[in-house]
Amino acid sequence: MSEPRWLSTLDQKAWRSYLTGSQLLTVQLDKELRENHGIGMPEYEILVRLSEHENRTMRMALLATDTTMSRSRLTHSVARMEKRGLLERFSIPEDGRGVNCQMTEAGWELLVAVAPSHVVGVREHLVDLLDPEEMETLGRVFGKVTAHMREIGKGPVDRIPSEGEPPVPGG
Repeated sequence: MSEPRWLSTLDQKAWRSYLTGSQLLTVQLDKELRENHGIGMPEYEILVRLSEHENRTMRMALLATDTTMSRSRLTHSVARMEKRGLLERFSIPEDGRGVNCQMTEAGWELLVAVAPSHVVGVREHLVDLLDPEEMETLGRVFGKVTAHMREIGKGPVDRIPSEGEPPVPGG
């Protein structure tokens, strides 16, 4: 194995700032959601993604991909949310193995109640700290990172299998 291209001091500082800042931001936003509304970031993200689709419904496989959750983690989160009456799952008649997830009216009402305070947190802890050019750059940077990660995620370990594919060992 050849010698890696080590990070420069500037690269290392930026990398560590990203790691620490993104983790602290996620923890803070999750804490605010839990304290104020009784749901965490993963549940909020599920509601948001469903709200953006027709009939507030998505295939579970697509929802897992969109939320970057493993299918197992998504299934557990959705089951907890079903018990609270926020979501429903049902089989897709034309596809014996497919399952849809749909937001209930109670889920919609919760999302409508939560979204304003969540946006306040996102603004306070990120958006309002940056100028518009920095936000534009942030969007471009993480658009590239997301596209790259989704592309390399086609490998056997990092990829979420499509509906009907056998599960990936350890995935």
